[in-house]
Amino acid sequence: MHLDPLAILTAFGLIFLAELPDKTMFASLAMGTRMRPLYVWIGTSTAFLAHVAIAVGAGSLLGLLPGWIVKLVSALLFGFGAFMLLRGGDDDEDDDTGGRTVTGFWPVFSTAFTAVFISEWGDLTQITTANLAATNGTWSTAIGSFAALTTVSALALVAGRFIAKRVPLKTVQRIGGVCMAGLAIWSLTEVFTG
Repeated sequence: MHLDPLAILTAFGLIFLAELPDKTMFASLAMGTRMRPLYVWIGTSTAFLAHVAIAVGAGSLLGLLPGWIVKLVSALLFGFGAFMLLRGGDDDEDDDTGGRTVTGFWPVFSTAFTAVFISEWGDLTQITTANLAATNGTWSTAIGSFAALTTVSALALVAGRFIAKRVPLKTVQRIGGVCMAGLAIWSLTEVFTG
């Protein structure tokens, strides 16, 4: 196994910049306001690890998956997330009693993993990772890409935690729900325009 520090930094830089404005970052931010951030991060990181492994191991096969199906499933998942967030914000109970917050490692992990795993199929970062692996080496690209993806997810979760401490939970829920609905519409639009 040969590791090239320049290839690792190249992969990190390109993937980090590509993922910053990505819908997955915003989904992580929204999940981090409703769920335990560490569990969300473990779920998103595991999904990113799977995607990096797939991208570097079989990058040429990614083009065979029907993109419209991936985008449609992604839109449905974001729509479900929006429904759950907006539905939870309609009660008049005190914000501190938010009984609808998803808790427990496995429910949070599986929600975060599934949302990221499905929505990242055919994503720019996955395609970029596959391309970099073909030219810069598998292991160096995998390390740089995975580090970039998990760093962006961690930044989104820290921002979500910061927001949750300063803004009432109902407001955060509504904003998160609107963002998730926007992501669902965006993904659905990509089905018909992509």
